[in-house]
Amino acid sequence: MSLSMEQRLGISAVTNAKIELRPNYREDELQQIFKAAYEHVFGRERVYVSGIFSSAEAMLRNGKISVRQFVQTLVKSEFYKERFFYNNSQIRFIELNYKHLLGRAPYDQSEIAYHVDLYASQGYDADIDSYIDSQEYNNAFGDNTVPYYRGFKSIPGMKQIGFNRLFTLYRGNGNSDNAGTKSPRLRQQLAMNLPNMIIPPSSAIRFASVLSVGQLNTSPVRGDQRLYVIEIIAGGVGTKVAVRRSRQVYTVPFDQLSKRYQEIHKQGGKIISITPV
Repeated sequence: MSLSMEQRLGISAVTNAKIELRPNYREDELQQIFKAAYEHVFGRERVYVSGIFSSAEAMLRNGKISVRQFVQTLVKSEFYKERFFYNNSQIRFIELNYKHLLGRAPYDQSEIAYHVDLYASQGYDADIDSYIDSQEYNNAFGDNTVPYYRGFKSIPGMKQIGFNRLFTLYRGNGNSDNAGTKSPRLRQQLAMNLPNMIIPPSSAIRFASVLSVGQLNTSPVRGDQRLYVIEIIAGGVGTKVAVRRSRQVYTVPFDQLSKRYQEIHKQGGKIISITPV
């Protein structure tokens, strides 16, 4: 018996994974929505979810929020931030947002730059909303369908290179997006507008060996000399005593933005403004 293309590439389990919450749903159908959302957004990390989102589940069950809003709640949660935001580079975080929210990989460097600038100017929630409130999300999933890996099939407006790129981000349902290197998987190919090699998740080639091919190597984005001025109110981590917080200003190069964001958040600081020089 010959294997289908999806089976040979190791993606048959996710190519037809569209799950929609229809009117007059049963409880078991609602449970499938919860399971699919946790699996797609958190991957292997879903095993730690139990009970965390019971309030959001109740709101969806009672018709107070849509599936889209349920997904939005997951991605704006501290649980999601701890898994994918605080410990990853900014570009890696953007890769994961495209994967988790739009079911595809970013196509080119302009999509990365857009979200870096949006986060810098408007913050975390606005950046997440830009995916979920986008026309692309609306056309693909609407209000009642859980996001899924649609980038493995031909979709309207999709660039062919996106098919290759998604294989680099998707390593199978058993893989954790929170494991391994925190560096971007696509930065070199995006910056140089190069295609990615297709290495199926089910391949006998170990994930670590892909590094030797050069697929996951990263390098600074060439020619990007942008600088940003970050104004913050310094935090007082580890103390309950009221203290006068000082205002501080930093000039940060583009490739250090992510690291500085994370340092500020971890130290309890508050970003007042980020302005390009």
